[in-house]
Amino acid sequence: MTAATTTTARHGFLATLRDIYHERTHFDFIGKSKWWALLSGALVTVSIGALALSGLNLGIDFEGGSQWDVTVQGKSVDIDAVRSALEGTQASDAKILVLTGSDSDSVRVQTDELPQAQRSAVTTALATYAGAQESDVSFVDVGPTWGDQVTRKALTALGFFFLLIAVYLTFRFEWRMALAAIVAVVHDIIITAGVYAITGFEVTPATVVAFLTILGFSLYDTVVVFDKIRENTPSLGAERGDTYSLMVNRSMNQVLMRSINTSFVALLPVASLLVVGSGLLGAVTLRDFALALFVGLLVGAYSSIFVATPLLAGLKEREPRYAALRERSQAQRARGATVAAAPGGAPAAASGEAGVGSSAPGEQSEPSASDVPATPATSSGITPRARRQRRRKRR
Repeated sequence: MTAATTTTARHGFLATLRDIYHERTHFDFIGKSKWWALLSGALVTVSIGALALSGLNLGIDFEGGSQWDVTVQGKSVDIDAVRSALEGTQASDAKILVLTGSDSDSVRVQTDELPQAQRSAVTTALATYAGAQESDVSFVDVGPTWGDQVTRKALTALGFFFLLIAVYLTFRFEWRMALAAIVAVVHDIIITAGVYAITGFEVTPATVVAFLTILGFSLYDTVVVFDKIRENTPSLGAERGDTYSLMVNRSMNQVLMRSINTSFVALLPVASLLVVGSGLLGAVTLRDFALALFVGLLVGAYSSIFVATPLLAGLKEREPRYAALRERSQAQRARGATVAAAPGGAPAAASGEAGVGSSAPGEQSEPSASDVPATPATSSGITPRARRQRRRKRR
């Protein structure tokens, strides 16, 4: 690549950023909707595959059981060594997690619910391995009934969320917008759950709270785009060759900067929680919460533009009114291409532009001069028919 090419590319990139900032972009979002559908389909397929093969690493609050936590003094944690220390107890095949902190590491051991005698044996083994007192080993016992209740409440909360989305968007906008928004939200849930299945991060009640939070953000971003589309709908057809998809493109370009700003501002504190809270301070609860928020906010910003809106455009283009508008636009483009390709087609195309295709929907265009039959001119040089046409234009 030459220096001139590099400079041109840099200037083109900077010009694009300036256009985004000043809301002067003309990106063809809908025209590339097939590519967005392929990308979303691939992400959803990978996520479903990970959920089917690996499943979610459900925390003790969902599955029930016994859990021990202990801080290890003066050494790094080795999972094999922890498992060896638990030999001879009923926790030898337990789930073992290493919680990394800024000063020291901790060990978390989770098993099915154990009898009291076995719990004491596990506590003693962990205290010996960690070089701590038995009183320093924290223990939590969660029964299966509690886990079932937490799971049922989480699913109930998601169900009410979807119901409220459908009712609100149907009355606020229309059912097609409600359907597109729900599909985008389901898209966000599947991909976020897939990330948890791939990474193996534990799903806790904090994760469910984060899920509900990101769904609300995804819905907010989608409503912003839909509101702009509804605002621009009355002007649809005012331009020659206009279609519903072109109007949707204009609307998304008009709110693109707002979507970028809200997403970026929301992601900054979440990234701080994920990096500082989890990576540096070792706060595992913050990690579980922040990961769901970070992935969900990122996917939600993507789905509001590249999933919900193209789907809405596809649904609306099936309506007779907008389908007729699209067919008329295609016919106009085909007629213009035919005239331009013919010998001497440029003047003919120019005269055709001032004819039928230049009027708004429902309006009749004025006949061109070649369509007006010759009539005798008056003393002023203007025919009676031309005078009548001028009076109609003034009115």
